[in-house]
Amino acid sequence: MAEKVDELVWFKSSHSGTSGGDCVEVAAGSDAVHVRDSKAAGDGPVLRVGRDEWAAFLTLAAE
Repeated sequence: MAEKVDELVWFKSSHSGTSGGDCVEVAAGSDAVHVRDSKAAGDGPVLRVGRDEWAAFLTLAAE
C-alpha cells in the first residue's frame, strides 16, 4: 500500500532554528519515515527511509 505524502503529519526538527535557516521536517508513515526541507515543503523532494534504517540512523546520530 503506497502512502500519500500530502496526508502525512509533519514535525519540524527541534534542532531547526526559528530564523528560517536550515529546517528539516519528518513524518512517520506506516512503513517508512519521510524527511523533507520545510522551506520547500509543498513542491520539494521527500526522502523516504525504512523504519529500521531510520532507527539505525538515530542510534548512530546519538553517539
